[in-house]
Amino acid sequence: MTDGDQDPQTAPKPKTAEVAAYLAARMCHDFISPASAIVSGLDLLDDPSAQDMKEEAMGLIAGSARKLADLLAFSRIAFGASASAETFDPRELRTLAQGLFNHMRAELDWQVEAPSLGKPAARTLMNLVQMAGAALPTGGTAKIRAVEEGAFVAIAAEAIGPRARLRPEVLAGLRGEGPGEGLHGHWVQAYYLRLVVDDAGGRVFADVTEEKVTFAATVPA
Repeated sequence: MTDGDQDPQTAPKPKTAEVAAYLAARMCHDFISPASAIVSGLDLLDDPSAQDMKEEAMGLIAGSARKLADLLAFSRIAFGASASAETFDPRELRTLAQGLFNHMRAELDWQVEAPSLGKPAARTLMNLVQMAGAALPTGGTAKIRAVEEGAFVAIAAEAIGPRARLRPEVLAGLRGEGPGEGLHGHWVQAYYLRLVVDDAGGRVFADVTEEKVTFAATVPA
């Protein structure tokens, strides 16, 4: 188990510029696949020898454009400044989360009861949503809950599936540790989430058991 109160290992903390670079690289990695697919579809439409594949090309373009739009809308809340909004309607966040899960193998079970969420809580929720989906590479159910408890919002994301897993670099990021030798794209989201929660005065941890990964956080309302 990792806990927000646990002392990170004695490794050098990554610099702000390094974290920003890793986060930018992570988002570019997410966006490049659907963007490249759109270009491939356009190339098929322009290829005189592939006119019989026009319908397939249009389907590829349409599906990839939807995925790219969903990822951009999600990332704007999870990682961006999100315009001037300071509070978010959970119904709108559910739409963004479902858009993300439309391109994942896992199913989304949304049980958020908080009437509204401040920016730190919304960012925490969105990142946990994506991390829970990523913990189910072969499918399963991501149960997302959030309730107000006094001055805090308690958030839980349970990834339940036959091959539920959590990469070591994700655990390291949640502990506030450096990237080590793991994949930086997976580490940086967890590390960024830890920074968001710490800055807000909250806590975050993860627990891994057989066929289940549980993320939990408490963030000021």
